[in-house]
Amino acid sequence: MSTSSTPASESPADRLARQIEFIAECDKLKDVFRQTITTQTRRPENDAEHSWHLCLCVLVLAEHANDGRLDVLRVLKMLIVHDLVEIDAGDTFAYDVAAMASQHEREAVAADRIFGLLPPDQAAGFRALWDEFEAKDTAEAKFATAVDRFQPMLLNCRTQGAAWNRHGVTHDRVIARNQHIADGCNELWHYAEQMLQQTVNAGHLARAPKP
Repeated sequence: MSTSSTPASESPADRLARQIEFIAECDKLKDVFRQTITTQTRRPENDAEHSWHLCLCVLVLAEHANDGRLDVLRVLKMLIVHDLVEIDAGDTFAYDVAAMASQHEREAVAADRIFGLLPPDQAAGFRALWDEFEAKDTAEAKFATAVDRFQPMLLNCRTQGAAWNRHGVTHDRVIARNQHIADGCNELWHYAEQMLQQTVNAGHLARAPKP
């Protein structure tokens, strides 16, 4: 993320004002709610809580990443930034096929506006992080995606499949959606498969309907 000097056309006071405006705008992420619920009060998780939990996952689980040379700080930056677009675009439920089809387009427009609040050099740095996460080509983006997919699965399994059951999501769809965890962390995907099977066995996640 760039921390270059203030452009000649922008005073330090103007730069600081833009940065503070961006920070204030990002407070809105606390009021974007997800389909997953918290394990204790069973209320909807908000996006800011989700982002924090993902960062904690990275700090705890980075040693299991497929790439042993992982840039952990870059993964953390990616995960702090990547859901900010949901301030405008809203949270898209992963199993809503129609909404998922337009997700990237809606979020790209949001990225232009929200990151555009920052001074140009920082705006470009944040947008580069968001684009990297979306492309999922680097080891850091793959690991970021792995924890982003794993965390809601963990909450669902620890809340008796609440969001999955509310939307009629079956085991095969969860597998299809989340198997890319293995691209960033094989060990985490192996654990997730076992966790899902235990949830199925407990009757909290429906099996795929028979043909």
